[in-house]
Amino acid sequence: MKQHHTFLVPTSYPLFWFEEHAPQMHMPPWVMEKAAIIIPAAKQNMRSAFRSGVPVALGTDAGVYPHGENGGEFWAMVTLGMSPVQALQAGTANAAELMGLSDPLGSITKGKLADIVAVNGDPLANVEVLKHVQFVMKDGVVYKDEISAAETSASH
Repeated sequence: MKQHHTFLVPTSYPLFWFEEHAPQMHMPPWVMEKAAIIIPAAKQNMRSAFRSGVPVALGTDAGVYPHGENGGEFWAMVTLGMSPVQALQAGTANAAELMGLSDPLGSITKGKLADIVAVNGDPLANVEVLKHVQFVMKDGVVYKDEISAAETSASH
């Protein structure tokens, strides 16, 4: 994959989510037995790929876990060995490159679409802040703005 610049799009967060929530889901024993083999192997394979420099883009298996928890993918990638910067690149520039959309997307650059998210904190210091996106702008249109709402209510 590295030699041919073939992207790995792991879905690592579901591995952690399943481990945490499977007991409440009352899965059949055979599912739990299979998961006990597959999940550690998948985590190790991802660690190895990250370490070897395989290009990675962020993707999700949204639907495996509740919608809105997609930011956990950044946390899972870091937990499995990526640096926070590498995880952010996987979700931005690398994802845009994989989709063939590096010209309009993937970085905050003059002339590109204004697709921006903001969080309360520094994701390089604590990647878990990406689990709680507070501001979303796509192509210059604001779709979510908890930051201004919090400032407005604090000033009243």
